[in-house]
Amino acid sequence: MRWTNIRKIAVSLTIAIIAAVLMVSINEAGYKRSLQALDTLTQTQSTRSKLNLLMQQILDAETGLRGYLLTGKERYLEPYNSANAAISGSMDELRRIFIMDPKELASFTPLARQVERKTSEMELSLRLYRQGNNEAWRFVMFTDIGIENMDAIREHIKTLVESIDQRAQANLADIEQTLSLSRIGIATVTALGILGFFMYLRQANALQHSHQREQEIQREERNRLEEVVSERTATLTELATHLQQVREDERGHLARELHDELGSLLTAAKLDVARLKSKIDTSTPEVSERVAHLIETLNSGIALKRRIIEDLRPSSLSNLGLTTALEILTREFGERSSIEVECSLEPVDLTESTQLTVYRIVQESLTNIGKYAKASHVIVTVHNYPTYVAVQIQDDGQGFELASMRPNSHGLAGMKHRVEAVGGRLTVASQPSKGTTISAVIPLAMVNA
Repeated sequence: MRWTNIRKIAVSLTIAIIAAVLMVSINEAGYKRSLQALDTLTQTQSTRSKLNLLMQQILDAETGLRGYLLTGKERYLEPYNSANAAISGSMDELRRIFIMDPKELASFTPLARQVERKTSEMELSLRLYRQGNNEAWRFVMFTDIGIENMDAIREHIKTLVESIDQRAQANLADIEQTLSLSRIGIATVTALGILGFFMYLRQANALQHSHQREQEIQREERNRLEEVVSERTATLTELATHLQQVREDERGHLARELHDELGSLLTAAKLDVARLKSKIDTSTPEVSERVAHLIETLNSGIALKRRIIEDLRPSSLSNLGLTTALEILTREFGERSSIEVECSLEPVDLTESTQLTVYRIVQESLTNIGKYAKASHVIVTVHNYPTYVAVQIQDDGQGFELASMRPNSHGLAGMKHRVEAVGGRLTVASQPSKGTTISAVIPLAMVNA
């Protein structure tokens, strides 16, 4: 029974799909044909407007020239010169349009010759006037040659406009025919679609009970999966916290190894160089330069070792406390990066692990600012409130869109996990060109617990 219903639904859907495909095909064909006709109609109207514009430009040029010849005032030449330049552009545009149609090009060619004659006539009148030959320019201006040219131009333009209007009427008739065929086709296909949809509705009720059953099974499976996901999430969170602690322990171990082993080796090497320096002849410039370079290299190595150790496990945090360690961290960052750092640090009573969390948040934030922010000023604040500690790092850098922040931004993810591991909350606020603010709130009750 169920398979029979499914087959009937499949047949109904097939009819509906075929109807939809036919409807889309008819619409697409009608759309393309109408679009082509409209495009041709638009070009036709544009050509008609260009012809009218050409006629107006010729009249403007003739009017401006007559005003100049009769008054001798140069300001009348401005409309003449403008219209004369525009006539050349209009003729080029019309030539590009009519060159595609040999029949219309045959009608356009006489128009082009008449326009060229008219412009040559006006140029000749202007040249004779400027040469002082009054009788000649008056003869050219006041004979019937100009009127005949203008009448010929009007006649050619009228012929072209009539041809364009006939083509526009044909395009309109084509659009009307396309719309009529589309209406008939859409009506037929719509009837088929309604029939298929009706058949589909008749058979859909037969599957409703089985669908409800499947939904109940899916709901139970989803609940089970949610429980598994919650358990796995808790396990992964615990594992991440453990790995973070292991990482800190390894960093502390590596810092001690570097301090004890590498530190003693570099110090011994520096002492050996000092002894050798006292026993060798350093009067030779090359020897003196080499010894000085060796001492400088050892000093750089000792400084690099000290900086690496401080990055791995800040000794100032365990020896001097969080406030002093942050002051040293921000001061050294400002010296290295040439960024002004302003601090407002209040003493806080936190456990050693929580102090390390705060230190790492500030350290990671300053590292990101130095790499990406292009900031000139940074504010680091630590405020001690009765129920929580607030940490904030704010810069005036280029900022970024929070929506474009990559999911694999491990620096921010690590900071967020550190804060959430002690029951706190970390937020990031940023806008392009308005800087970035990283805020962490750590509740004292959870820390003390």
